Amino acid sequence: MTVLEIAFWICAALLVYAQLGYGVLLAGLGRLRRGWTSPRESRELPRVSLIVAAYLEADVIEAKVKNLRALDYPDALVEVIVSCDGSTDGTPDLARRAGADVVLENPRAGKVRTQDAAVERSSGEILAFSDANSTWEPDALRALVAPFQDDAVGYVCGQVRFVDAGGTNQEGLYWRYEMFLRALESRLASVTAGNGAIYATRPEAYIRVDPIMGHDLSFPFNMVKRGWRAVYAPGARATEKMVPSIEGEFARKRRMMSHTWPIVLRGGMLSPRGYGPLYGLMIGSHRILRYVTPFLHALALALNVALVALGGGALYWVTLAAQIALVVAALAAGAVPARPLLVARYYVLTTASLAAGLWDWLRHGTSAGWEPAEGTR
Repeated sequence: MTVLEIAFWICAALLVYAQLGYGVLLAGLGRLRRGWTSPRESRELPRVSLIVAAYLEADVIEAKVKNLRALDYPDALVEVIVSCDGSTDGTPDLARRAGADVVLENPRAGKVRTQDAAVERSSGEILAFSDANSTWEPDALRALVAPFQDDAVGYVCGQVRFVDAGGTNQEGLYWRYEMFLRALESRLASVTAGNGAIYATRPEAYIRVDPIMGHDLSFPFNMVKRGWRAVYAPGARATEKMVPSIEGEFARKRRMMSHTWPIVLRGGMLSPRGYGPLYGLMIGSHRILRYVTPFLHALALALNVALVALGGGALYWVTLAAQIALVVAALAAGAVPARPLLVARYYVLTTASLAAGLWDWLRHGTSAGWEPAEGTR
């Protein structure tokens, strides 16, 4: 086997492992070892500060506050804080009218600093966070705080389900697989990422991160480095409206990745110190390897073309045809929105968004500010 062939098959193997093999590995490890399980709900419920960072959320903020007020949790133990990031559309007044305990009107500084301001004002034993456009199920808060009975737990993320508005986006398919992986990671060690719709932390574990580095990715691995567990509570359920189109999802993920790459490259993720072997494997497999998949795809295609040109044999014609077919299917989905073609388009565009986000960050940096994703309100 030539050097080109070895390099090609390494790329192919890494791509398969990143997308499917990692899940198989976690499932196998889960059968071999007994992992962490979430404690049952405690009779003594903690006081919780529920924090919503809001920017131009006039369309949804009243419904959000009312949703939090209606949770199956003693009202005396709930403090609802809406922290506004320079909103000019009446969001603060609407939040007060809906029943928020505290409404902060901060100058425009981005989501992270807006959350920091709310944490400084909070009084809860647990800090819970949510996006303005997500809806929590009635028992979500009880399920979210239950794992904190374990003193080693510093961070808990819940389960978010994306509501399909009838568009082309295939994010729901991906997210179900992501939740499957998150459950396995949590049971074996700690999760490698969270989500903005529903998560919580202890005040003493809360970290002030760089304003361009969001909590979703920064918190879990940094918690682990500081000796905490970061776990998943599938019973803490929330729903959120997904971006309608695949193209809109590409734009959303591109923006997300412009915040993700700084975390990966200078935010401490690449440093193995404090991880432990298993968690280090998880970070390498589920985060770092996943983020470099567009470059692995490009390299695999280039190597495949070279092998065909050099007469590498029929097998390499088959692998080249498969790669071309994926791209053709993604292009064809624009005219023929059949489900298999839409899945191909989703995969190609969301994979490309990883590289596009890196390009954006390297070219002009990343702003701390954020805008509501199109079609999600």
